[in-house]
Amino acid sequence: MEVNKVCIVGAGVMGSQLAQLLANNGYEVSMTDIEDRFVQNGMNAIKGNLKKYFVDKGKMTQEEADKVLGRIKGITDLKRAVEGVQVVIESIPEEMELKQQMFKRLDEACAPETILASNTSVLSITAIGSLTRRQDKVIGMHFFNPVAVMKLVEIIRGVKTSDETCQVIKDMSAKLGKETIIVNKDVPGFVVSRLFLVFCNEAVKLLEEGVASAEDIDKGCQLGLGHAMGPFKSQDIVNGIPVGLHSLDYMRDELGECYGPSPLWRRKVEAGELGVKTGKGFYDYSQQQ
Repeated sequence: MEVNKVCIVGAGVMGSQLAQLLANNGYEVSMTDIEDRFVQNGMNAIKGNLKKYFVDKGKMTQEEADKVLGRIKGITDLKRAVEGVQVVIESIPEEMELKQQMFKRLDEACAPETILASNTSVLSITAIGSLTRRQDKVIGMHFFNPVAVMKLVEIIRGVKTSDETCQVIKDMSAKLGKETIIVNKDVPGFVVSRLFLVFCNEAVKLLEEGVASAEDIDKGCQLGLGHAMGPFKSQDIVNGIPVGLHSLDYMRDELGECYGPSPLWRRKVEAGELGVKTGKGFYDYSQQQ
């Protein structure tokens, strides 16, 4: 299958970045969400990102940026959004029932040959596609934030995902300039999220036990393990604290109690200390507001 047009379902932080990446690599893109204001917010984010990170830095002319933006159509009607697309990439909140119902709607609205991919970071691909009649064409396509910078796409096979579907997504990822890993067994957290969340959870436990400060744990991970950024700073910057808690709860339910989140992680969410956007996460950003 030759992929020329892609639909992105969800115009939030990840969805808008995916739409920009695809359009920047020559794909025609329709980006859809449940309300026009969400679509417009996504389009504005793309416009701002193109100017800040490409035009202003001399990586692209304004004319080139306008052409990229012109390849993206913001649409609220799902049936119109999926017309003529070869691949749909879903990027909506990490709620299993929400994703299952969306895939059911996509299955009904899309052409029979259309591949349905999910950008989920932890949820079972098989379960997400369980209500569709095309489980051979359901696959995980997990991008990392920020999408333009992070080189990896994690490709996750559901129980019934075909080799052909996997190859199309692998080829598409390569055209986007990404490296891929194939997850052959559909387990919660796949490879990267499972490793990273366990790592972050252990860091939170160290902090809660008073073993070291957040600053020194992050510093140890950067200078001792070669990480670009420590676990606390990374969670704060992407506002990943509530998502991480939800993901760990899911992994614990599916894989066992050893994946259960540290109580401190839950207290952060309950206190509304979610990261940079709230002024406080594992670090205090209130003086930067």
